[in-house]
Amino acid sequence: MLSPDTPILLLTTGGTIDKVYFDALSDYKVGDTVMARLLDIARVRRPFRIEEVTRKDSLELVDADRALIRERVIAAAEDHVIITHGTDTMTDTARALADVSGKTIVLVGALAPARFGESDASFNLGMAFAAAQVAPPGIYITMSGSVFRADRVLKDRAAGAFVPIDG
Repeated sequence: MLSPDTPILLLTTGGTIDKVYFDALSDYKVGDTVMARLLDIARVRRPFRIEEVTRKDSLELVDADRALIRERVIAAAEDHVIITHGTDTMTDTARALADVSGKTIVLVGALAPARFGESDASFNLGMAFAAAQVAPPGIYITMSGSVFRADRVLKDRAAGAFVPIDG
């Protein structure tokens, strides 16, 4: 378990967690991150640092974006990293990070924007902070009250949930 003064790096990439209502056509776009605000509301006292990598829907992420995310993780002084990410391609980014060693990396997102009153964002972010503190080095995804090894999970679009895979 981490010492209480060990900082956690929070990399933001966009996704539903940071979407905002955009126009009268009921469209949404990725806006400024609200992660600092969520952590303030939750009264998080652990040191953390927030760094924006991209501001995209995960379906818009390309290999160059994943390479940049990977570079930021490797270059970070922190060994415990949380990445906010859209849920549609979260496992793709996890695969791009698979060979990063010595760091605990937790990807997290939301099925409804954090700005919505009935969003899962705050809970999922809290799960990610907990997992980053207690999980051994590796790549994880926290969603819907569960912590998954990133190589053992997929998003079931019909169910609107992440589910473990066998094997």
